[in-house]
Amino acid sequence: MTEDTTARLLAFFKALAHESRLKLLGLVAQREHSVQELAAAVGVTEPTASHHLAMLRDLGLVSRRADGNTHWYAFVPDALSALAKQILSVEGVKKLAGPARPRGSAEAVVANFTNPDGTLKDIPASRKKRYAVLAWLVRQLEEDRRYTEPEINAFLKRFHWDSATLRREFIINRMMAREKGVYWRLSDFDWLSSDGSAQTSY
Repeated sequence: MTEDTTARLLAFFKALAHESRLKLLGLVAQREHSVQELAAAVGVTEPTASHHLAMLRDLGLVSRRADGNTHWYAFVPDALSALAKQILSVEGVKKLAGPARPRGSAEAVVANFTNPDGTLKDIPASRKKRYAVLAWLVRQLEEDRRYTEPEINAFLKRFHWDSATLRREFIINRMMAREKGVYWRLSDFDWLSSDGSAQTSY
């Protein structure tokens, strides 16, 4: 299984492992809806609904058309059936294992830089190793939640005293966004790659 296919599967399962996105997908599978209708039906704001729908669109599960100032969303069943064919077979499931992870994998990096109690021994100097640690940390924060700066600092100080550096690195790598002292976790699709470049969508 190629890296692109694995990444797509991970994105697929992540997209569906969220109650609001599951509800949105179910609604557009019934009929075409406007973003206003979907936001009201799920009980979220229109920007939040648009964010969730963008993830589903990136996977090809949902299409969007504009009608004046209104955006309409519809289900794309072919994308679901195509993805199912990749994994719903014995051979497809076997390929999910992929090759053995090298010693320099993200998991190995995190293990090397953490103490038995889960705190960080140090913040890695190497960009790629630091990125692996940052990704591990930020994935412990809740999606769709706004955090104050004191809350982010308190979270980070559970792992390392230098919360300011870790907080700044989250912003630099686009793992989190900040506005007027409020922070929130961004989708993995928005992150910079470990080499500092923007990720390529598929």
